[in-house]
Amino acid sequence: MSLGEEFRSRNFSIYGQWTGVLCIILCLALGIAAIFSFNVVLIIIGCFSIASAFVILFVEVPFLLRICPTSPKFDAFIRRFTTNWMRAAMYTVLSAIQWVSLAERASSLIAGAVFLIITAVFYALAGLKKQDFVGSKTLGGQGVAQMIV
Repeated sequence: MSLGEEFRSRNFSIYGQWTGVLCIILCLALGIAAIFSFNVVLIIIGCFSIASAFVILFVEVPFLLRICPTSPKFDAFIRRFTTNWMRAAMYTVLSAIQWVSLAERASSLIAGAVFLIITAVFYALAGLKKQDFVGSKTLGGQGVAQMIV
C-alpha cells in the first residue's frame, strides 16, 4: 500500500499518525524556541514540549523501539499507546500541558497545542468509528509494528 493509498483508506488512525509526525517537528522546534523566551514558566513548558516530541517519536515510529537502546520500563510505557483511545488520551494530555502556557502569556507553544489536539481528535474519531489502528508502512508499521507488540 502506497502513501497515497493509505490516505485514501479513510482510516483516521493513519491521519492521526501522520499528524503526530508533524507534532514531533512542531513540539521540538517550539520547545527550543520557548527556551529562548527567558520566561521561567515558558521554559518549563518548552522542556515538556521537547520531552513530548521524543515520546511521540517512539509512539508513532515503532521501528525505533527495535533499533534504539531503551530501558524495559520505557518500552512498557510506550507499548501502552497501541490503541486509538490511548493515543487520543495521550495527545489530549500533552495538548493540555501546552495550553497551560497561555496562563503566562501567548506564545508559539499554542501552535503545538492546536496540532496535538487535532491529532487527538483524529485518534478519537478512529476509536468512535471502531477502526483498528493501522500503522503507516512508511513509518515502520504493518509488519514491524507487530514484531514489537
